[in-house]
Amino acid sequence: MKSMKKDITGPPNLVIRPMTVSDIDRVVLLEQQLFTDPWPKLAFEQDADSENIGFLIAEIDGAICGYAGYMLFLGGAHLINIAVASEYRGKSIAKILLNHILEIAKTAGCVNIFLDVRPSNEAAIGLYRKYGFYELFKRPNYYYSPVEDALVMVKNL
Repeated sequence: MKSMKKDITGPPNLVIRPMTVSDIDRVVLLEQQLFTDPWPKLAFEQDADSENIGFLIAEIDGAICGYAGYMLFLGGAHLINIAVASEYRGKSIAKILLNHILEIAKTAGCVNIFLDVRPSNEAAIGLYRKYGFYELFKRPNYYYSPVEDALVMVKNL
């Protein structure tokens, strides 16, 4: 399959950088705005100290417009989350964040990357399929608020 790494251009002043502890409050606020079952602040704080978990920030003019998280493990990676603020959607920010995480996973020697997604999140599923992810199985009742299964998808790197 052809590589999906493209020269995707987002807004001209878009910066992708690692998350810092000082970003956590703004990320938690965005998480609460976007998701019905948001991660608590403590989860981001605990992950900030992990060697195997990382988050990237998408920032425009000092404002956090999105973020993405990943976990590296022996031979593989897990895409924890990609989130883009509503007012910044349609500007390729999710694609740019996904490309960065795919490169991080490849550089770390991962052979595949997994993710969980709500079956009702058709936009995300469409993006992941364009990048070569395919469905492995469903996790029953994985999400709450509302309760929904998770599709587990994988991409071979």
